[in-house]
Amino acid sequence: MRSLAAVLLGPALVLAAAGAAGAQVIPKVTIEAGQGKSPQDATAAVQIIVVLTLLTLAPAILMMLTAFTRIVIVLSLLRQAVGIQQLPPNQVILGLSLFLTAFVMAPVGQEMHRIALQPYLDSKISQAEAVTRGLEPLRGFMLKQTRERDLALMVQLGKLPPPTTPADLPIHVLIPAFAVSEVKTAFQMGFVLFVPFLIIDLVVASVLMSMGMMMLPPVVISVPAKLLLFVLADGWHLVVRALVSSYQ
Repeated sequence: MRSLAAVLLGPALVLAAAGAAGAQVIPKVTIEAGQGKSPQDATAAVQIIVVLTLLTLAPAILMMLTAFTRIVIVLSLLRQAVGIQQLPPNQVILGLSLFLTAFVMAPVGQEMHRIALQPYLDSKISQAEAVTRGLEPLRGFMLKQTRERDLALMVQLGKLPPPTTPADLPIHVLIPAFAVSEVKTAFQMGFVLFVPFLIIDLVVASVLMSMGMMMLPPVVISVPAKLLLFVLADGWHLVVRALVSSYQ
């Protein structure tokens, strides 16, 4: 028992001695006036926090302020209409949506670079002015794609006075109105895509019932027929052209 107690107490005594020795060698820290950071350092720290916050919100900004919402919804509805749940995979849908979004938003990005980013990098304008200038092309893009009814709804819900011109709309009113309009337009386009595939499903089901083949699932016949129709009509070309043209 004594040997066991020695084994258990030995490490504890060593740690206690080390802690006491460490406590004796800790230097005394004093805080004096004038050691604080300068205003420039504080401003740089705030800017870093703002940049990190924007990077965190980048996915939401990409979805809500660009053409990504409409494109990804239409492509997802197209996959549902064809009837193949896993093809194309989600990675392909998202990747194609991202590149089509970059293609659609390229003129807006170039204009933002010309009037805001490049002058700011050349130290010709301040950061606040660069942000103000950079938002103007984006506001113009969103206003062109937003329905007046959705704008009026957000103004009414926000209990704001009616704006004299569209440029007077606050950005926090324009963004949700633009998002609602994009979702509505995407569902309208998706409904148009569903119609021919729905007709094929109805025809196949009617033919199978008239032939008395009730035990054969209509999906077995309709899915290949829909794929054949989509390939013969060059469906991806038509869908992509319709999506890009809807912004022009």
